[in-house]
Amino acid sequence: MDSIDFVARLKSGRRLYGTSIVSSSPLWPPAVKRAGADFVFIDTEHKPLDRATVAEMCLAYGSLGLPPLVRIPSPDPWEACKVLDGGAAGVLAPYIESPEQVRQLVGATKLRPLKGERLEEALNDRHCLGEELNDYLDRRNAGGFLMINIESVPALQRLDRILAVPGLDGVVIGPHDLSVSLGIPEQYTHPRFDEAVGEIVSQVRQRGLGIGIHFPEDPDLQIKWARQGLNVILHSSDARLFQQALERDLAAIRGAVGDEHG
Repeated sequence: MDSIDFVARLKSGRRLYGTSIVSSSPLWPPAVKRAGADFVFIDTEHKPLDRATVAEMCLAYGSLGLPPLVRIPSPDPWEACKVLDGGAAGVLAPYIESPEQVRQLVGATKLRPLKGERLEEALNDRHCLGEELNDYLDRRNAGGFLMINIESVPALQRLDRILAVPGLDGVVIGPHDLSVSLGIPEQYTHPRFDEAVGEIVSQVRQRGLGIGIHFPEDPDLQIKWARQGLNVILHSSDARLFQQALERDLAAIRGAVGDEHG
């Protein structure tokens, strides 16, 4: 699957399955492919991955038909351009709280390489660019997609205006930060959290955009939210899944031969 296929499935509501990748090992991409993932999520907001490493990871996963979605460190259009230049299929911008933030990121992802005053003019009225330049920009940026994190009460309060910005492709709920902003930290089954997730899903799907949640823990909650309408199943991470599997297997072996842990 390439990024154009990804966006088509994203907006149609068909489910897409992926995980967060921390390791830059060249052995990892074929393993993730064999596991049946549709895409990968590379996080540069919380993980210490430099620009060259991220580019190598993007090119490796992209070559196997696993579009890399890269979360940038902050909702900065310049950071979005950097990861797209390095081979990202799409950008995930963290902690969005205003329509203007989305508008600037649309410029970075859909109108590259325009910058400065010329970009601002185009964001106000693309007709000012003329047919030849508009055609070039459409070809140049075909398949590149923009997703945003909704993870705070202010974002919820402005959600309708945020989602109305043309050029946005989807939303990923940040469950931890959202629960903290709601005043119910890490209470993912709390009625207020359920209500917030339901409201986000409803508004995003009404706009014909993709909607997901990155959750590192219980698969049952992923199933619950998928049944409520989420179509981007972004589950756990390579590091966490490895740890869980190793803990389970070592405990089974220790138990079978009568050894205590540690």
